[in-house]
Amino acid sequence: MKKLLLVGAALYALVATPVHAQSADKILNASYDIARELFADINKAFVGQNPGKTVDQSHGGSSRQARAILEGLEADVVTFNQVTDIDALVKGGFVSDDWQSEFPNQASPYYSLPAFLVREGNPKGVKDWDDLVRDDVKVIFPNPKTSGNARYTYLAATAYAKEAFGNDEAKVREFVTKLFDNVPVFDTGGRAATTTFVEREIGDVLITFEAETRGIAKEFGEDKFDIVVPSLSLLAEFPVAIVDKVVDNRGSRELAKTYLDFLYTPEAQKIIATHGNRVNNEAVAAEFKDQFPEVRLVTVEDVFGGWEKVQAEHFASGALLDQIYGER
Repeated sequence: MKKLLLVGAALYALVATPVHAQSADKILNASYDIARELFADINKAFVGQNPGKTVDQSHGGSSRQARAILEGLEADVVTFNQVTDIDALVKGGFVSDDWQSEFPNQASPYYSLPAFLVREGNPKGVKDWDDLVRDDVKVIFPNPKTSGNARYTYLAATAYAKEAFGNDEAKVREFVTKLFDNVPVFDTGGRAATTTFVEREIGDVLITFEAETRGIAKEFGEDKFDIVVPSLSLLAEFPVAIVDKVVDNRGSRELAKTYLDFLYTPEAQKIIATHGNRVNNEAVAAEFKDQFPEVRLVTVEDVFGGWEKVQAEHFASGALLDQIYGER
């Protein structure tokens, strides 16, 4: 009887111990579309410091990634390019509502800004946002309804127009509509838009994160493209969060937190800067200062009143973005 009880207890322990507890040495990072190379290097460095651990990746348009998690993608952490996509996970019960207080810099380990990539020699003479609404210029950027990258483009262009036209909303709307009219194809994510511009050779200007423009030039030949940083752009922060609903189910919270903490270390910050992103670590930022031209950055909070207001006024169903699409 005693043996039976012991066997029964052992069997109960096996049944009662969740299978996910065996997966605590592996996490999935759901990230934005153009961050593949960055996180390949980040993960290599992280695993080097944490033997036996594994970090898998999932990449796609930031908003699409958020929807995938809501629909069942078991990502332990997210490294997105837009606050509203994490807020969608908060509303869905996957991320805690105080997620921005869990890591430094409002849970944003690095930042960038929308910039332009043009053909070698800049044949269309593109220097700023107002050049992008000319009749002779074709612009490539992804669909703002599926890409956080493109939403920054939309907001940066709107911020420029607000300043240029003294907040005349009719003129701002006309400016942004013309910009959209100059886009021959809307891809779903930043990497697809890069393919359209670089490999299919469609368009005169690619708008994407400054980090991506540097990566493209490095990969495909700096003699083939020029990088143009506009006079004004929008601060693009890259928020990170633990997906509480997943890590609590899988028993992976400790590894998830260790991983996101790693993004703030000097080693990771150097990797991030090497990939063309601007970092908050002062020593690393000073080391890479010469690689980043000065630019006047405005914020979503200052220009638009915050992400919650942006979501309601610009990105919600039937809001300004939908209206501009309807006018094309």
